[in-house]
Amino acid sequence: MHKYREQKFIGERALFQAHDLDIDYCTFTDGESPLKESSNLEITNSLFQWKYPLWYCNNVTMKDSVMFNMARAGIWYTNHINMSNVTIEAPKAFRRCKNIVLDQVEMTNASETLWNCSQITMKNVTAKGDYFAMGSSDIDIDGFTLVGNYSFDGVKNLTIRNAKLLSKDAFWNSENVTVYDSFISGEYLGWNSKNVTLINCTIESLQGMCYMENVILKDCKLLNTNLAFEYSTVEATVDSEIESVKNPYSGSITAKSIGEVIFDDTKISKENTSIITEEEKLAKIV
Repeated sequence: MHKYREQKFIGERALFQAHDLDIDYCTFTDGESPLKESSNLEITNSLFQWKYPLWYCNNVTMKDSVMFNMARAGIWYTNHINMSNVTIEAPKAFRRCKNIVLDQVEMTNASETLWNCSQITMKNVTAKGDYFAMGSSDIDIDGFTLVGNYSFDGVKNLTIRNAKLLSKDAFWNSENVTVYDSFISGEYLGWNSKNVTLINCTIESLQGMCYMENVILKDCKLLNTNLAFEYSTVEATVDSEIESVKNPYSGSITAKSIGEVIFDDTKISKENTSIITEEEKLAKIV
């Protein structure tokens, strides 16, 4: 491989269509698309300070590096990229990419990031920004903190473990989503989605989990959650109080207690949903 050490690259397409490069302690500045159409890149300890650095690339490894704010729209149409211990300050970082591995990556402005991508693995990632991962598929995440609304809109085949999501309108229009051992806080969780399973999660949501097909909760807590499950088919075991449940289509809901159960839509038959609380169980025993 050709090696570049402690060099500064200036100008548009500085290393256009480069192949088989070992880049260490280098800076890319004042020039768009420095590595466009490149492949087989090993990048370490390097700085990216201008737009579109990695477009239409293949087989990229980046470690211990920084993509600054002006490296926006930085990684588009790129396949097989592995990043570890990288800080991405720029928005719109990934678009229409495949085979992405992110480990110990911090995205401080992740607005419109990871759109329409597939085959994604993330571990110990933090992100801040709205519309994270819209339209992406085949995602496996373990150890994730997100502050940003409208996340995971339209995703398919997503598994998340050990996450903290502060995200209004998360998981809208999504399909085949499983979340384990996580905390989710945000209004209107999961609308218009199907096959969403939440296991051992703590959830806070105003009018959450409505208009859903086959939403499953196992051993979850619902804090400050009201008007839940409207027009949804649901199977839920909840280890807490639910403030209110409204117009579920069908299924079963088991909780410690439910402050209010509302059936005010004449098209909904309350007999189609089994609703059981610990208080009712105790009353029957007595």
